[in-house]
Amino acid sequence: MLITRRRLVKLAASAVVARPHVVYSGATRALWERWLQSYVRSGRIVDEHQRAISHSEGQGYGLLLAQAHGDRDVFEQIERWTTNHLSVRDDSLMAWKWQPGAGNNIPDWHNATDGDLFRAWALLRAGRDSGWTEHTDAALRIARDIARLCLAPDPRAANGPLLLPGAEARHAEDRVLINPSYIMPRALRELGKAAGEPALVQAADHGETVLAELAATGFLPNWVDVTRAGFAKPVEHDFRWGYDALRIPLYLAWSNRTDHPAVRSAASLMSDGALPGHVVVEAAPQGEVLQASDRVGFTAIRRLIDCASLDASSARIGADYYSDTLLMLVDLAFREGGCNTPLQ
Repeated sequence: MLITRRRLVKLAASAVVARPHVVYSGATRALWERWLQSYVRSGRIVDEHQRAISHSEGQGYGLLLAQAHGDRDVFEQIERWTTNHLSVRDDSLMAWKWQPGAGNNIPDWHNATDGDLFRAWALLRAGRDSGWTEHTDAALRIARDIARLCLAPDPRAANGPLLLPGAEARHAEDRVLINPSYIMPRALRELGKAAGEPALVQAADHGETVLAELAATGFLPNWVDVTRAGFAKPVEHDFRWGYDALRIPLYLAWSNRTDHPAVRSAASLMSDGALPGHVVVEAAPQGEVLQASDRVGFTAIRRLIDCASLDASSARIGADYYSDTLLMLVDLAFREGGCNTPLQ
């Protein structure tokens, strides 16, 4: 039979659509169902501890988790709500915050780059890994706008792009604000290659370098300014290890970089001064422990660092959006990163 070029294209497309996606079962599937019941309302991810707001980060995480669990109905609900409520900018990025109630639901139209990064990555994975190809174009548009609007040169190295926390975030030739926990090397590389945006791949490479430099100082802050002279306290944020920075080792392990210096530095920051069964979730640069926690999502990151398996049957979902969501992401990192030791 003669196979025309058009026929070949159709065959290739059908091969992509038919590509199987991972559908988790057992304890992990039960966790997913409890996470859905606790935090998802008709496609809106609800952060109860922050006055029931929804934010772009949560929507991106929700999309990623739905894709990973093969839950297309939930995936489509989350993406539909996100498009209808957060796509209020002139570009392809999202407003970072939606608040319930009458009146203005979008009090701040600025974006948060990590939310856009995870949304784009989830949409890319949906087409590439799950066969839900109608979302691929949106993934590429978002990736290109991140490359166009959310990168700035490192004041110390013009060819080293820094990932900005937002398109309008403060940056100048001699001083750039960054959030180190926004650096997700795997997502940046996969999106950069798919969208033909080498600057995103460079941002992943340079981001790993910056994280190694921070680790060499003995401290991984939530926020930091990068200046020509090195690192400095940020102008508008506290300088501390905290809830944002907890994600640094998670994203590195997920990117197959459990050997990265920042992973070991994070292990020390989480463990030094913590009671048994707890991890340090906030600390000052001098080492003073400001807050420790035994919540399962935070302690799961510490176990991920050591590639120590987790018992999902004992995990309780529903008390804390952020901790519970980190637990779900840690499971993906176990499955997809260098540890290959998923929840049991």
